Amino acid sequence: MSQPLFAPSATRPQTATQSGFTYPEPLTEKYRPRKIGSFVGLEKSRRILAKFAANPYPASWLFVGPPGTGKTTMGLALAEELRAEVHHIPSQQCTVDAIHDTVRRCWYVPQAGTFHLVLVDEADRMSPAAQLALLSKLDSTAFPPQTVFVFTCNSTDGLEPRFLSRCRVLEFSSYGTADDIADLLRAVWDRETDTPADGPPNFARIVKDAHNNVRDALMRLELEILAA
Repeated sequence: MSQPLFAPSATRPQTATQSGFTYPEPLTEKYRPRKIGSFVGLEKSRRILAKFAANPYPASWLFVGPPGTGKTTMGLALAEELRAEVHHIPSQQCTVDAIHDTVRRCWYVPQAGTFHLVLVDEADRMSPAAQLALLSKLDSTAFPPQTVFVFTCNSTDGLEPRFLSRCRVLEFSSYGTADDIADLLRAVWDRETDTPADGPPNFARIVKDAHNNVRDALMRLELEILAA
């Protein structure tokens, strides 16, 4: 049988802790993969990034795919394997000033680990000015040392060809993952609930309604667990 897109980890913390108290976590966080190897789907991307993490070097990556396919999560997993200092630029906040400030910090020795990792969400929403500002930063003559850039986007439409030529593009697809995601939901259900009298929900239907979006499917399952 095929495996779920995100493999539940037996060692993953079950709750968040703070000052001796424990707090429940949403399923999307509780079952978020922390390691590249935990992504048992996305075989090609996982294989490429695992080899890169084993022998890293300054590089820029562009993760392209629909929402919920694990692009940002994979960027964070890569950072964890590199023991990198993460600089996260959220969606629609990738301005020229944010780029200059982040790159300036990357010229210093990382506070933790051996690399900086700059994670830019929804790079396709960047302004033309921000893309132009990145061109020189991603060029070999001005690339900050010991730095890995990870850009995520739903589509490359609107991205400058010169920007794309400076990135290693990885495709993230949910095609053919419906059974894998259903297996994940079934494993989460079994772990999180006692089987109610009326039985488990229709996992395949949840996946279909979520359009193979893992994050959406887990949130829908969370509602089913709360209702059980």
